[in-house]
Amino acid sequence: MTGTPDARLRELALLRRVRDRIDREYAQPLDVEALARGVHLSAGHLSRQFRAAYGESPYSYLMTRRIERAMTLLRRGDLSVTDVCFAVGCSSLGTFSTRFSELVGMSPSEYKRLAADDGAGIPSCVAKQVMRPIRQSSRSSDTAPPSSSQGAGQDVRNREAVAGPRS
Repeated sequence: MTGTPDARLRELALLRRVRDRIDREYAQPLDVEALARGVHLSAGHLSRQFRAAYGESPYSYLMTRRIERAMTLLRRGDLSVTDVCFAVGCSSLGTFSTRFSELVGMSPSEYKRLAADDGAGIPSCVAKQVMRPIRQSSRSSDTAPPSSSQGAGQDVRNREAVAGPRS
């Protein structure tokens, strides 16, 4: 962001509006172009500035919100993985499963199974905080899968949060 302090503050306010819209409308069909039009910026400029302000692209932020909501729905256990995929605004089960696995460290069906088997005693407010997906900041690309060493620690953390600490 360049320019005067007032211009920077105005642009930060626009970026906050975009982030708030993603938080509010995560289940709706959203794309960077539509988000940019909503704040009168080009898609490229929005993407660059959003990444500079929040550390990830608007699309990655959207997918993280969708996966967080999916985790909650899967813990409930009354919906299939496919139903959860569509409920959170994803249109491709394959993309949803891939992104879920990247962020959570296990597949949605495995997460649902572990939550049903072992997670019944965890209050939802605790599970939501402990199970929040963590984007791998060391990855060079938002679409690159984590390496085995990156995903392993996160996988253990998420499994323990669902199943509880092992004795």
